[in-house]
Amino acid sequence: MAQQPILSMEEVSLSFGGLTVLSEVSFKVNPGEIFAIIGPNGAGKTSILNCIGGFYRPSAGRMFFQGKEITRTSPDRRAAMGLARTFQNIALFRGMTVLDNIKLGAHAHLKTGLPAALMYWGAAHREEMALRDLVEKKIIDFLEIEPIRKQAVGSLAYGLQKRVELARALAMRPKVLLMDEPVAGMNAEETEDMARFILDIQEEQGITIVLIEHDMNVIMDISDRVMVLNFGQKIAEGTPEQMQSHPEVIKAYLGEKKG
Repeated sequence: MAQQPILSMEEVSLSFGGLTVLSEVSFKVNPGEIFAIIGPNGAGKTSILNCIGGFYRPSAGRMFFQGKEITRTSPDRRAAMGLARTFQNIALFRGMTVLDNIKLGAHAHLKTGLPAALMYWGAAHREEMALRDLVEKKIIDFLEIEPIRKQAVGSLAYGLQKRVELARALAMRPKVLLMDEPVAGMNAEETEDMARFILDIQEEQGITIVLIEHDMNVIMDISDRVMVLNFGQKIAEGTPEQMQSHPEVIKAYLGEKKG
Protein backbone atom coordinates (compact mmCIF):
# COMPACT_ATOMS: atom_id res chain seq x y z
CA MET A 1 0.00 0.00 0.00
CA ALA A 2 1.39 3.38 -1.04
CA GLN A 3 2.37 5.80 1.72
CA GLN A 4 0.05 8.77 2.06
CA PRO A 5 1.93 12.03 1.57
CA ILE A 6 1.97 14.46 4.48
CA LEU A 7 1.97 17.43 2.10
CA SER A 8 1.08 17.76 -1.57
CA MET A 9 0.37 20.21 -4.36
CA GLU A 10 -1.85 19.39 -7.30
CA GLU A 11 -1.39 21.46 -10.46
CA VAL A 12 -0.89 24.70 -8.55
CA SER A 13 -0.57 27.88 -10.60
CA LEU A 14 0.09 31.38 -9.32
CA SER A 15 -0.15 34.66 -11.21
CA PHE A 16 0.29 38.31 -10.31
CA GLY A 17 -1.40 40.47 -12.88
CA GLY A 18 -0.19 39.16 -16.22
CA LEU A 19 2.90 37.49 -14.76
CA THR A 20 2.79 33.71 -14.26
CA VAL A 21 4.95 32.77 -11.26
CA LEU A 22 4.00 29.07 -10.97
CA SER A 23 2.52 26.92 -13.72
CA GLU A 24 0.70 23.68 -12.81
CA VAL A 25 3.24 22.54 -10.22
CA SER A 26 2.55 19.17 -8.58
CA PHE A 27 4.55 17.25 -5.99
CA LYS A 28 4.16 15.05 -2.92
CA VAL A 29 6.19 15.08 0.28
CA ASN A 30 6.41 11.86 2.29
CA PRO A 31 6.31 11.85 6.10
CA GLY A 32 9.74 12.18 7.70
CA GLU A 33 11.74 13.09 4.61
CA ILE A 34 13.82 16.10 3.63
CA PHE A 35 12.37 17.36 0.36
CA ALA A 36 14.47 20.03 -1.35
CA ILE A 37 13.35 22.54 -3.97
CA ILE A 38 16.07 24.04 -6.16
CA GLY A 39 16.23 26.25 -9.22
CA PRO A 40 17.65 29.54 -10.52
CA ASN A 41 16.73 32.88 -8.99
CA GLY A 42 13.17 33.76 -9.94
CA ALA A 43 12.19 30.13 -10.57
CA GLY A 44 9.30 30.30 -8.08
CA LYS A 45 10.79 28.46 -5.12
CA THR A 46 9.83 30.92 -2.38
CA SER A 47 6.42 31.36 -4.00
CA ILE A 48 5.78 27.65 -3.37
CA LEU A 49 6.55 28.09 0.34
CA ASN A 50 4.32 31.17 0.43
CA CYS A 51 1.48 29.15 -1.09
CA ILE A 52 1.97 26.29 1.37
CA GLY A 53 2.09 28.72 4.32
CA GLY A 54 -1.02 30.55 3.16
CA PHE A 55 0.61 33.89 2.38
CA TYR A 56 -0.26 33.51 -1.32
CA ARG A 57 -3.48 32.00 -2.66
CA PRO A 58 -2.97 29.98 -5.86
CA SER A 59 -4.74 31.07 -9.04
CA ALA A 60 -5.52 27.41 -9.70
CA GLY A 61 -4.86 23.98 -8.20
CA ARG A 62 -5.15 22.49 -4.73
CA MET A 63 -2.95 21.83 -1.71
CA PHE A 64 -3.28 19.13 0.94
CA PHE A 65 -1.79 18.66 4.41
CA GLN A 66 -2.25 15.35 6.25
CA GLY A 67 -5.02 14.40 3.84
CA LYS A 68 -7.02 17.63 4.32
CA GLU A 69 -7.31 20.32 1.69
CA ILE A 70 -5.75 23.59 2.88
CA THR A 71 -5.97 25.66 -0.31
CA ARG A 72 -8.20 28.24 1.37
CA THR A 73 -7.16 27.71 4.99
CA SER A 74 -5.84 30.80 6.80
CA PRO A 75 -2.11 31.06 7.66
CA ASP A 76 -2.74 30.98 11.43
CA ARG A 77 -4.88 27.87 11.10
CA ARG A 78 -2.18 26.16 9.04
CA ALA A 79 0.34 27.01 11.77
CA ALA A 80 -1.95 25.46 14.39
CA MET A 81 -2.26 22.35 12.21
CA GLY A 82 1.52 21.91 12.23
CA LEU A 83 3.10 23.96 9.43
CA ALA A 84 6.02 26.13 10.57
CA ARG A 85 8.33 28.37 8.57
CA THR A 86 11.75 29.98 8.67
CA PHE A 87 12.53 32.86 6.34
CA GLN A 88 15.41 33.80 4.06
CA ASN A 89 15.46 37.25 5.67
CA ILE A 90 15.46 36.78 9.43
CA ALA A 91 12.04 37.63 10.91
CA LEU A 92 12.80 38.02 14.61
CA PHE A 93 12.06 40.76 17.16
CA ARG A 94 15.55 42.21 17.49
CA GLY A 95 14.91 44.07 20.75
CA MET A 96 13.57 41.00 22.55
CA THR A 97 15.64 38.26 24.17
CA VAL A 98 16.35 34.93 22.54
CA LEU A 99 14.07 33.17 25.02
CA ASP A 100 11.13 35.51 24.45
CA ASN A 101 11.46 35.24 20.68
CA ILE A 102 11.38 31.45 20.91
CA LYS A 103 8.34 31.45 23.23
CA LEU A 104 6.40 33.47 20.67
CA GLY A 105 6.56 30.46 18.37
CA ALA A 106 4.26 28.48 20.65
CA HIS A 107 1.39 30.97 20.62
CA ALA A 108 -0.59 29.00 18.01
CA HIS A 109 -0.95 26.11 20.48
CA LEU A 110 -1.89 27.99 23.66
CA LYS A 111 -5.50 27.27 24.61
CA THR A 112 -6.22 29.23 27.78
CA GLY A 113 -8.38 32.33 27.51
CA LEU A 114 -7.26 35.85 28.28
CA PRO A 115 -8.81 36.10 31.79
CA ALA A 116 -7.11 32.92 32.98
CA ALA A 117 -3.84 33.94 31.42
CA LEU A 118 -3.94 37.38 33.04
CA MET A 119 -4.65 35.90 36.46
CA TYR A 120 -2.11 33.12 35.89
CA TRP A 121 -4.46 30.48 37.29
CA GLY A 122 -4.82 26.76 36.73
CA ALA A 123 -4.64 25.85 33.08
CA ALA A 124 -2.68 28.99 32.16
CA HIS A 125 0.01 28.16 34.71
CA ARG A 126 0.22 24.55 33.53
CA GLU A 127 0.54 25.69 29.93
CA GLU A 128 3.31 28.09 30.84
CA MET A 129 5.20 25.33 32.66
CA ALA A 130 4.81 22.95 29.73
CA LEU A 131 5.98 25.67 27.35
CA ARG A 132 9.01 26.42 29.50
CA ASP A 133 9.89 22.73 29.58
CA LEU A 134 9.60 22.48 25.78
CA VAL A 135 11.62 25.61 25.08
CA GLU A 136 14.27 25.46 27.77
CA LYS A 137 14.93 21.75 28.11
CA LYS A 138 14.38 20.57 24.57
CA ILE A 139 14.76 23.32 21.98
CA ILE A 140 17.44 25.51 23.59
CA ASP A 141 19.56 22.53 24.59
CA PHE A 142 19.00 20.83 21.25
CA LEU A 143 20.21 23.86 19.26
CA GLU A 144 23.05 24.60 21.73
CA ILE A 145 22.01 28.19 22.46
CA GLU A 146 21.82 28.09 26.27
CA PRO A 147 24.63 30.69 26.73
CA ILE A 148 22.71 33.32 24.71
CA ARG A 149 19.17 32.69 25.96
CA LYS A 150 18.92 36.04 27.79
CA GLN A 151 20.65 38.16 25.15
CA ALA A 152 18.80 40.52 22.81
CA VAL A 153 18.54 38.98 19.36
CA GLY A 154 19.84 42.15 17.71
CA SER A 155 23.18 41.76 19.49
CA LEU A 156 23.86 38.30 18.05
CA ALA A 157 25.96 37.24 15.08
CA TYR A 158 24.03 36.39 11.92
CA GLY A 159 24.51 32.63 12.22
CA LEU A 160 23.15 32.61 15.78
CA GLN A 161 20.14 34.68 14.72
CA LYS A 162 19.34 32.06 12.09
CA ARG A 163 19.56 29.40 14.80
CA VAL A 164 17.17 31.36 17.03
CA GLU A 165 14.70 31.63 14.18
CA LEU A 166 14.88 27.86 13.76
CA ALA A 167 14.27 27.49 17.51
CA ARG A 168 11.16 29.66 17.27
CA ALA A 169 9.83 27.52 14.42
CA LEU A 170 10.44 24.35 16.47
CA ALA A 171 8.50 25.91 19.37
CA MET A 172 5.46 25.76 17.09
CA ARG A 173 5.74 21.94 17.35
CA PRO A 174 5.59 21.49 13.57
CA LYS A 175 4.81 18.36 11.66
CA VAL A 176 6.27 19.98 8.55
CA LEU A 177 9.00 22.61 8.70
CA LEU A 178 9.37 24.94 5.70
CA MET A 179 12.90 26.36 5.43
CA ASP A 180 13.79 29.17 3.02
CA GLU A 181 17.57 29.19 2.43
CA PRO A 182 18.62 28.28 5.98
CA VAL A 183 22.38 28.53 5.29
CA ALA A 184 22.35 31.63 3.07
CA GLY A 185 25.06 34.08 4.15
CA MET A 186 26.70 31.64 6.56
CA ASN A 187 30.38 30.74 6.72
CA ALA A 188 31.56 27.13 6.37
CA GLU A 189 31.38 26.33 10.09
CA GLU A 190 27.90 27.84 10.51
CA THR A 191 26.69 25.99 7.41
CA GLU A 192 27.98 22.68 8.75
CA ASP A 193 26.26 23.28 12.10
CA MET A 194 22.93 24.17 10.48
CA ALA A 195 23.05 21.12 8.17
CA ARG A 196 23.67 18.93 11.24
CA PHE A 197 20.72 20.47 13.09
CA ILE A 198 18.43 19.93 10.08
CA LEU A 199 19.39 16.26 9.91
CA ASP A 200 18.90 15.88 13.67
CA ILE A 201 15.45 17.51 13.45
CA GLN A 202 14.47 14.94 10.84
CA GLU A 203 16.07 11.90 12.45
CA GLU A 204 15.49 12.54 16.17
CA GLN A 205 12.19 14.43 16.09
CA GLY A 206 10.62 12.90 12.97
CA ILE A 207 9.77 16.30 11.51
CA THR A 208 9.28 16.47 7.75
CA ILE A 209 11.31 19.25 6.11
CA VAL A 210 10.68 21.14 2.88
CA LEU A 211 13.84 23.03 2.06
CA ILE A 212 14.88 25.73 -0.41
CA GLU A 213 18.62 26.23 -0.69
CA HIS A 214 21.22 27.44 -3.21
CA ASP A 215 24.12 25.64 -1.53
CA MET A 216 24.29 22.51 -3.69
CA ASN A 217 26.67 20.74 -1.31
CA VAL A 218 24.08 21.00 1.46
CA ILE A 219 21.27 19.87 -0.86
CA MET A 220 23.20 16.84 -2.05
CA ASP A 221 24.35 15.90 1.45
CA ILE A 222 21.09 16.02 3.40
CA SER A 223 18.12 15.74 1.00
CA ASP A 224 16.14 12.57 0.39
CA ARG A 225 14.52 13.92 -2.77
CA VAL A 226 14.93 17.04 -4.87
CA MET A 227 12.47 18.91 -7.12
CA VAL A 228 13.84 21.33 -9.70
CA LEU A 229 11.96 24.42 -10.90
CA ASN A 230 12.70 26.68 -13.84
CA PHE A 231 10.54 29.67 -14.83
CA GLY A 232 7.77 28.50 -12.50
CA GLN A 233 7.58 24.99 -13.95
CA LYS A 234 8.68 21.69 -12.49
CA ILE A 235 11.31 20.19 -14.79
CA ALA A 236 12.58 17.24 -12.75
CA GLU A 237 12.26 15.34 -9.46
CA GLY A 238 14.25 12.51 -7.92
CA THR A 239 17.15 11.65 -5.65
CA PRO A 240 20.06 14.08 -5.33
CA GLU A 241 22.20 11.70 -7.38
CA GLN A 242 19.61 11.57 -10.16
CA MET A 243 19.35 15.36 -10.26
CA GLN A 244 23.11 15.82 -10.52
CA SER A 245 23.13 13.91 -13.82
CA HIS A 246 19.74 15.00 -15.20
CA PRO A 247 20.30 16.87 -18.50
CA GLU A 248 17.49 19.39 -17.94
CA VAL A 249 18.80 20.20 -14.47
CA ILE A 250 22.35 20.61 -15.71
CA LYS A 251 21.13 22.94 -18.44
CA ALA A 252 18.82 25.04 -16.26
CA TYR A 253 20.63 25.19 -12.93
CA LEU A 254 23.99 23.51 -12.61
CA GLY A 255 25.32 25.04 -15.83
CA GLU A 256 26.12 23.44 -19.13
CA LYS A 257 29.63 22.15 -19.64
CA LYS A 258 31.44 23.96 -22.39
CA GLY A 259 33.51 21.89 -24.72
